[in-house]
Amino acid sequence: MSELPLSALFALLGLLIVLSAFFSSSETGLVALNRYRLRHQADGGHRGARLAQALLGQPDRMFGLILLGNNLVNILAASIGTVIAIRLFGEAGIWISTLVLTAVVLIFAELAPKTVAALHPDRIAYPASYILTPLLKLLYPVVWVINLAASGLLRPFGIRRGTGHSDALSREELRSLVKEGGGRHISMDHQQMLINILDLEHGRVDDVMVPRQDIVGLDLDADWDEIVQTLTQSLFTRLPVWRGDLDNIVGLLHIRTVVTQLAQNRLDMASLMRAIRKPYFIPEGTALTQQLLEFQSRERRMGLVVDEYGDIQGLVTLDDILEEIVGEYTTEGGSRQRRVRQQENGTWIIDGAATVRMLNRRLDWDLPTSGAKTINGLLLEELESIPEGRTSLRIGEQLFTIVDLDGSRIRKVMVRSAED
Repeated sequence: MSELPLSALFALLGLLIVLSAFFSSSETGLVALNRYRLRHQADGGHRGARLAQALLGQPDRMFGLILLGNNLVNILAASIGTVIAIRLFGEAGIWISTLVLTAVVLIFAELAPKTVAALHPDRIAYPASYILTPLLKLLYPVVWVINLAASGLLRPFGIRRGTGHSDALSREELRSLVKEGGGRHISMDHQQMLINILDLEHGRVDDVMVPRQDIVGLDLDADWDEIVQTLTQSLFTRLPVWRGDLDNIVGLLHIRTVVTQLAQNRLDMASLMRAIRKPYFIPEGTALTQQLLEFQSRERRMGLVVDEYGDIQGLVTLDDILEEIVGEYTTEGGSRQRRVRQQENGTWIIDGAATVRMLNRRLDWDLPTSGAKTINGLLLEELESIPEGRTSLRIGEQLFTIVDLDGSRIRKVMVRSAED
């Protein structure tokens, strides 16, 4: 090497610095790749993505190759730099070479290329994969020996190959991914829908059902004129049907099935009975995700929630579950809209039957959902007694004041921020 001209040594040194930058940037680029975008592009036929995916699928071999190449060229570069420095400065060239080459490698072979690769991993990792893949096949015996030695050193510490971590994401990690990663490509409304889908598994039919005392239906024991009046004036398209009271449930009626006969004044009790479908019962505590699938498989849109004794606790519809995902999109009956009303002074008037989950979602509150499902139940649970008249209490960051009480049932509350 001492016989080579300085120009050739400088050219060789420059080439080695470039190779070192290539290995450094390749490592950072491959590690910084978005695994889900990589998988999507690989499935779409992108050859560079496929090669990168194959390399990342065997990280021990990939890192072994890159580190082998990087250390090899860095050590060789240090040797050539020392030869050049000695020929130019004599014995003092050893220290000069160490200082200068450290700065050059640090800036041009490490910091700059790794920064570029971290900012644009696709542009670096995919082209690099075309070089690293055949290079790995060529140097595989050497890489295998290096990995074998490294595995032997790690084994006493309980670290073995194949025990790496999975790419599977938890629900909370998916929530963070949607919130932080979807901002540029997914609208806020769509992001919220995706988050609501993830949260749906936490919900139960008890959280969204219409409570028993608020169920509106058709009583077959009433006078025929009253039955017809109920059908013609109903704000709902589906009604539960009973005899006497809700405990004697007969079935569920879709008004559309009798509207023609009703309009032509040809509807009679026999025709009405034929239009009634068998009641569909839902066990209390059923997960919303499961019930959504049940509605789909059974081709149903409404069911009655029953407890372990078979007593009817409430009514839930497909719309109730879908609104947990997309928000309130229907005003059928207008009952839900009337349950939450904001006054000019900023306070809220809320119906006691309003569900805690709906308020948390709609008003961005953080009321406890582990216990009672409605505001009426939540306040009674917190008070641990039946209130007498106007009573106020604080729950979280909200101050609740009972403004309308019907016996043991809280009908209306006024809510304002506890900090106001």
